[in-house]
Amino acid sequence: MTVNQISVFLENRPGTLTNMTALLAENGIDMRALSLAETNDFGIVRIIVDDVYKAATVLKDGGFVHKLTPVLAVLIPDEPGGLHRVLEVLTEAGVNVEYMYAFLGGGDVDHAYMIFRVQDTKAAGAALAAKGIKLVSQDNISGI
Repeated sequence: MTVNQISVFLENRPGTLTNMTALLAENGIDMRALSLAETNDFGIVRIIVDDVYKAATVLKDGGFVHKLTPVLAVLIPDEPGGLHRVLEVLTEAGVNVEYMYAFLGGGDVDHAYMIFRVQDTKAAGAALAAKGIKLVSQDNISGI
């Protein structure tokens, strides 16, 4: 069970991030999670949105270069060791975490959500599910 992340490539100059978020806002697209990585010349904004198809279409029509990447959205207990337990399961399954970032959702104060980019999403998802760790589907993203 994966979620589609949109990676948007932006020039590293004032206003480009604002232009992207304005376009999404004007089209009623809700960002659930965001991560920004930068270099001297460009940045990569990774976003999880409530409507992937609409966001991808709007970004394309707005001239933004982007790609879709399957990632895992994992429900993690908001307690000491919650993330550690998830990482242990992935390590035991031989799954390498390429990157990850967190977001909070809804009024759920007992859990956090973590986005994981791994090479083999099926193996990672199966290992997590076998240990009772809950994954969030694309359909559930709009409800968070």
